[in-house]
Amino acid sequence: MSVNRKEKFIKIYANVPIGARREIVLVLEKKPISWDVAYNEISVGTPLGDIILKKLEKLEFI
Repeated sequence: MSVNRKEKFIKIYANVPIGARREIVLVLEKKPISWDVAYNEISVGTPLGDIILKKLEKLEFI
């Protein structure tokens, strides 16, 4: 069974040290996105969350 983007992200996020979750994981439209912001957007399923997931996959983070 293949794991979807959201599941991949959640598994990786769970292994990011708590102190590092405030660090920037990527920049979208000149705005920094931290692991925490990414998690919030992705877990709620916002359009921004979808963009973040696609970008993280393209960067091979997930």
